[in-house]
Amino acid sequence: GGGAGAGEAAGGGLERTVGEWAGQVVADMGARRNGLWAAVDDPMARGLGGGCGVVGPARRGDGGGGDVTAAGLLGNDAIALDVLAVADHLGIHHFAILGVSLGGAVGIEVAVAAPERVAALVLCEAIAIEAGAREEQHFGAVGADHPLAIGARRRRDVWDDREAVLVSYGSRPPMEALDPEALAGYVRWGFRDREDGTVELACRPETEALVFGSERFHGPVEAFEALQRVTSPSAVMAGTHTDLDPSWFASQADALGVDLQLVDGGHFCLFEDTERVVRLVDGNLRSLGYLP
Repeated sequence: GGGAGAGEAAGGGLERTVGEWAGQVVADMGARRNGLWAAVDDPMARGLGGGCGVVGPARRGDGGGGDVTAAGLLGNDAIALDVLAVADHLGIHHFAILGVSLGGAVGIEVAVAAPERVAALVLCEAIAIEAGAREEQHFGAVGADHPLAIGARRRRDVWDDREAVLVSYGSRPPMEALDPEALAGYVRWGFRDREDGTVELACRPETEALVFGSERFHGPVEAFEALQRVTSPSAVMAGTHTDLDPSWFASQADALGVDLQLVDGGHFCLFEDTERVVRLVDGNLRSLGYLP
C-alpha cells in the first residue's frame, strides 16, 4: 500500500467515507466499520503481497456517515450499492472483497450485483443463513426478534470516557480475546464524543438491533440465497469456537462449492491476531488467483 488518503461519495442522501490506499485493492467489509478494522486495515495494506492496498467503506448507520434508524435503509442490497458507489468515486473497477460477519452478507450482495468487478470473495463468519435455519433460530423471523437484536438494545450506550470502555470490554468475552491493537482501535473509533465530555456508541443501539431484528428487509436469508448466483472465486472461513451456529458457515461453503476453512478463535477470530489475518487474507487471495 501507499500513503493513506481520504475520499467521499454521496448518494441516496447518505454520506459514504473511505480510507484509500494505492495499488491493487481489497474492499474490506468488516463486521461494522469501526475501530476493529481501523486497527487491521493498515497492517493488512502493508502486509499483503503484489502491491495490494485496502479500502474500507463506512457502512450506513456506523456513525461515520450519520445515524440511520430506518429499517428500510439497512438492507444488505442497499449497502452493497453504497460500496459500488465508493468504488466508482475512487475509480476502482476491479477488486477483491473481504467480508466479515454482517460485512460478509454485504460482500455477497456486491459480488452478485457486479460480478464483472469482483475478482475474489473471501468470507469469514458471514451472516448469511438458510431460510430453514432462520426459522428454527428466530434470526430475523417475522414477529420475533433474535436474541442479538434484544442484546443490542440492552447495550450500555454512554460511558464516562474511552478508558472506562477499554477496561470493561477488555475484561470479558468476546472482546478480551482481541488483539490489543484491534481492541484499542474499536474503543477509539467505535465511540464518539458527546458535548458533556462523555462518549457514546458510534453505531446506535437501535441501528444494530434493526440489523439483527425482524423489521429489516433483504437480510441474512436473501444473502444466503444470493450465494447461488456468486460467480467470483470464493473462500469461506469460520472460527473454531464461534458462538454462532457452525452449520451456517458449512452451508455457505457447500453453496459455493469450496471447503470450509476453520480459524482458531471465536466469531472475531480475524481480530484476535493481526499478523495471522494478513497471512490468511494474502494466502486466500493468492489461491483464488487475485494476487500473483
